[in-house]
Amino acid sequence: MLPSLDVLRLPTTRVLLTTETFTSRVLPPVACYFVTAFLVLLPRTQPVRIALWPITAILALRAATSLDMSMGQPKLAFFNIDLQLSMVCIAARTFEWAVQSKPFIRAARGSPTNAPKRNLVLDTIDLACNLRGCGWDWSKGLYVPPETHPTSSRLTFATSALISGLKHLFLCGAIHSAVQSFSPDTFGSVDGGTIFDDSLPPHLRYLRSSIIATTCAFGIYSVLQAGYELTVVMCVLLFRQHPDQCPPSFDSPWRATSLREFWSRRWHQWFRRIFIFLGGNSFSLLFGRIGGVIGTFLASGFFHHLALLAIDPSSEMWRMLLPFGMMGTGVVIERAVAGNKTGGWMGWVWTMGWLVLWGNVMVDGWARAGMLGGSSVLDSATPVRQPIERLVRTFDEYLHTR
Repeated sequence: MLPSLDVLRLPTTRVLLTTETFTSRVLPPVACYFVTAFLVLLPRTQPVRIALWPITAILALRAATSLDMSMGQPKLAFFNIDLQLSMVCIAARTFEWAVQSKPFIRAARGSPTNAPKRNLVLDTIDLACNLRGCGWDWSKGLYVPPETHPTSSRLTFATSALISGLKHLFLCGAIHSAVQSFSPDTFGSVDGGTIFDDSLPPHLRYLRSSIIATTCAFGIYSVLQAGYELTVVMCVLLFRQHPDQCPPSFDSPWRATSLREFWSRRWHQWFRRIFIFLGGNSFSLLFGRIGGVIGTFLASGFFHHLALLAIDPSSEMWRMLLPFGMMGTGVVIERAVAGNKTGGWMGWVWTMGWLVLWGNVMVDGWARAGMLGGSSVLDSATPVRQPIERLVRTFDEYLHTR
């Protein structure tokens, strides 16, 4: 093979993260990503984008499968998940950009009727980093939650976001410690294990697993909220973005009174466009509107399966496709039975019941892969972690003595 094509050769083993491996394996697909983002803003560039996409996809696959971001520490394997999902996003988004026939247009902030002064460099960066598409013509139908931080000044906004981010970071660590304490030697470790305890009678077994699944859901919410808000602080203070460019990602998911409201408005919409493009659009062509809904959720399930492959190559695909597919089925059932009138306390009970039911299957898939056994921000905070562990173990012992 020609030396110039060595960069496209797929690896057979992972290598540890170093400056050299990061430069040679991560930067090439990222560079292609930004080049494609730049090209999709210009007319008559589709042939170039189409030609560039296979190279981008191969480079992204190479980066996702060749680099060990954990630096040899199993408890840091979740960094491999971050890398793999980042590369999947690069491949998926550049594929959409490759088939896009018309250039994307960025709307003016606060006044869609006034055309903004165009800066191709800033627009390229915004397009590449803006997963939801806030302020772009391709994000029609996107729900943006109302702002919860004061916006009187950048400093006030950033300070509020920083406090909230740190609070959610601590909460995530506390929840993570609690979940691991249920079974430190099985799913609480990197070896993984099931959240269903066969030594318990069925009603207690599923009560315990449902508590674990619900706790994990709040943990995921907390870590994503913390990561986003701490990133927002940097964007506003260092890159001088306006607070309007950093709208909230979540809208109190626990208040949802329908599955449609939960998944389309209250949960984050970071990968909404990817799931609709890869799954929803193709399935809707084959099976109509219902197919579009199911296809979108199946794409999400496959996306989450790819995340697990980064830490457990033997992970079974159905463990993600089934629960996410059933989320789509629930949305279809909900609309068929109640139309758009789902709401109130009955809607809340229905929504939370369905989420917990299939959330058990979803979280069990993560647990079996060892995803719950990673490190957290409270690993070294023994005085904080120990009371949480004692409380959870006492409760678990109580369940086992019933």
